[in-house]
Amino acid sequence: MVFRGPRRVGRPGLLGVVARTAVITGTARATSNAMNRRAANKDAEQQARADQAAQQAYAEQQAAQAPPPAPTSAGGDDLVSRIQELARLKDAGVLTDEEFAAAKAKLLGS
Repeated sequence: MVFRGPRRVGRPGLLGVVARTAVITGTARATSNAMNRRAANKDAEQQARADQAAQQAYAEQQAAQAPPPAPTSAGGDDLVSRIQELARLKDAGVLTDEEFAAAKAKLLGS
């Protein structure tokens, strides 16, 4: 057994004070960083909610200002566009000649 001298009783030595200070400083820094992260996350969530509310308000404002859709007439332009759409479907192979003729006759009312 090696004799190391008498054990110190009472106040810690210089190394003990340095070690305790390091522990206290590290704990304080970790606590401060955690609080800063929490505050930053909370601010980011509040900003996201504010952005979402602003986007929703803008969309509602745009919808209120949009002109009403033009009424579709049962007249010539609508009929022509429907027949053109049927022809496009027939050319694409979606409709057969018979289906095209039946749908066209229905549109023309004959």
